[in-house]
Amino acid sequence: MKSLTKAEEQIMKVLWKLGSGLLMEIVNNMPNPKPHKNTVATILKTMVDKEFVKTENVGRFFRYHPAISKKDYSKRTLTNVAKGYFEGSFPNVISFLVDEKKISVKELELLLQQIKKNKK
Repeated sequence: MKSLTKAEEQIMKVLWKLGSGLLMEIVNNMPNPKPHKNTVATILKTMVDKEFVKTENVGRFFRYHPAISKKDYSKRTLTNVAKGYFEGSFPNVISFLVDEKKISVKELELLLQQIKKNKK
């Protein structure tokens, strides 16, 4: 499966939030400044071709549905970041986040407690 561009990701976030939507529902839920409906329609067509979005005929319109869940896309994206920039090592990702002060030692300790709790 290919990756999403920034514009496609923005539309995907709307679709994940809505669950599904007609073109104008998607446009109306986009952040300001809202893109033109023709632009969104063109991007949606590309996303259908890339198999990120499925369509359903509703009269003369299409209802768009995500073909991949937010969780699955997030997992795949994070795995690709780890592979591409951190030799595939998630500990290296975490170490980088600590070094960059994006996550504190206290937050790491809380995560470790949560992991231990979930294993029981």
